[in-house]
Amino acid sequence: MRFLLRWIARLAVLGAIALVGYLIYLYFEIGHKVRPLVEYNPPKSTQVFDRNGKLMANVFEKEHRIYVPYEEIPGRVIEALVAIEDTMFFEHHGVNPEAIFRAIIKDIKARKLVEGASTLTQQLIKSTLLTREKKIERKIKEALLSIRLERELTKEQILERYLNAIFFGHGYYGIRTAALGYFRKDLDDLSLKEIAILVGLPKAPSAYDPTRHYANAMARANRVLDRMRALGWIDEATYMRAVKEAPKVYDDTLTQNRAPYVVDAVIKSLKQKYPDIRSGGYKVDTAIDLEYQEMARNALKFGYDAYWKRHGKDSNVSETFNGAMVVLDGRSGDVLAMLGGVDYAKSPFNRAISSRRQPGSAFKPFIYETALNLGYNPSSKIPDIARTYRFEEGDTEKLWQPKNYEKNYKGIITLREALVHSRNLATINLVNEIGIMTLHKKLEPFGIKDLPYNLSIALGNIALSPMQVARIYTVFADMGTLHEPRLVTALYDSKEELLMRVEPKSKEIYPKPQAYLLVDMLRDVVRRGTGKNARVRGMDIAGKTGTTNKSVDTWFCSFTPDVEVIVWFGNDDNSPLPKRETGGRTAAPVAKFFYSELVKKHPEYKRKFEEPEGVYRVKRGGKEYIYTDISPLPADNSAEPEEEILF
Repeated sequence: MRFLLRWIARLAVLGAIALVGYLIYLYFEIGHKVRPLVEYNPPKSTQVFDRNGKLMANVFEKEHRIYVPYEEIPGRVIEALVAIEDTMFFEHHGVNPEAIFRAIIKDIKARKLVEGASTLTQQLIKSTLLTREKKIERKIKEALLSIRLERELTKEQILERYLNAIFFGHGYYGIRTAALGYFRKDLDDLSLKEIAILVGLPKAPSAYDPTRHYANAMARANRVLDRMRALGWIDEATYMRAVKEAPKVYDDTLTQNRAPYVVDAVIKSLKQKYPDIRSGGYKVDTAIDLEYQEMARNALKFGYDAYWKRHGKDSNVSETFNGAMVVLDGRSGDVLAMLGGVDYAKSPFNRAISSRRQPGSAFKPFIYETALNLGYNPSSKIPDIARTYRFEEGDTEKLWQPKNYEKNYKGIITLREALVHSRNLATINLVNEIGIMTLHKKLEPFGIKDLPYNLSIALGNIALSPMQVARIYTVFADMGTLHEPRLVTALYDSKEELLMRVEPKSKEIYPKPQAYLLVDMLRDVVRRGTGKNARVRGMDIAGKTGTTNKSVDTWFCSFTPDVEVIVWFGNDDNSPLPKRETGGRTAAPVAKFFYSELVKKHPEYKRKFEEPEGVYRVKRGGKEYIYTDISPLPADNSAEPEEEILF
């Protein structure tokens, strides 16, 4: 018997040695698996902000995580977490033998695994490196990896990784993400009760989600508070105040995307240079003003709804009707608002940037400005009469007989009246007088591609996006200076170090007095011409309507002393709109809606255009005339033109 006991003892010793040897082998064999936590770099959400620092959107791929370094985590958060999850955290070396022993006793009594004894380090290992299945082998690896991790990292580093890696329910990864999501607060602004709610979540994120199970979340938070009181980390008065608190919880979407067309454009513009823009935790500052964005959204929807009120019962009307709107600071090029469509959920295609549509008569101001810089005056006269133009297409000679929208003719009229009433024939005749080659040369500084080398240029027969139109219109909004639209203003990395700053880009195209002559004419377009549906009492608005053949595209391009607004409506399938849908009827009221809201919210904004030096006025025959040194008042210009001019 004694012999048998000795052999049993020897086998037990050998077994223990073998077990220890195996554990040592396993410890070194799997030790490399902690590298992802040692060199921790999880996917982080990029945040996009407006010009006033307001969050526009969270952008991420799979996990929404706003990272927080340890030094920015309040001490109360650490205390609350350690109190409820791992009181001995700062004493153990990755595992807690006492807790393990208690758990084993309970598991034996229940004859199954009913209680864990995981430290915070083990929880971190389990949630990031291992599965959650309750098997002995997995628990052994978890313990060994925890011990290994504690040799590689400090306690503070482990806590930092834990609080950024753990899932807090509702799609939130990391405690800062959860704080911003549930309470719309950063960690420093949380109350003790809100902290208790958050640190109580990792145990069962779904069951304690305060947006769905508020009572459960409060009960769990109170247990956290009770544990802190028991440990002497808070006093009775603090405990009672916190227990009675019922924090407001927000059920926000993860992205909180308040301007999806803008955010898509921002990410697309940065993706080539920063391929990890969706997971690198960048901070993007933009020129967008969310207040303007909301006003623009409401304005575009107003125009869209008005269209369907007019044509909702007409079965022949295309269902692809949509719009786009761009709002710029005309004096800097900053994009204050941008809508690529009426409803992003129904169509994410960004018409403001990606569509190419004909601007029609909205392009005429650039022809008239060219004429002014060649010495014409707003009072100069041009013929508004029918002409036949001959041109060759291949070996075939063809005729072109353009018409005015109103299908009538005014005879000899001034440049001002031709532009105010958008007379096609007068504009074509003006282009013919200027000359196609001269016009092209004068338009070169704008960098417009594919300008036609024929008289159809007078009718805006080119393809431009609303953003491109907004860009070239800044030359009028800022009295002769062309600005490049600026959407992104700065980019920061996840540590908030500046990576890129986008400076405004501009160049002077026209002298201020010459640009002002055109602005004065465009102001008349709104006062008494085709743009009168955009009038707002007490505000100077200059603008130009645009309506292409068969009303395929309708535009209103406008600006005030402070803001530029470009509106487009049409069918995505390029089919014609119903009769009588024009830039003045379809698009101009949208600008009026926007400007009216702008006046209400910002009464301090400029209402009147400032006349620059070098602009002169004189009264003759009871009428006031405007002129400059380059564009003097003309003599009578009433010579009859020839009936037929070669194309």
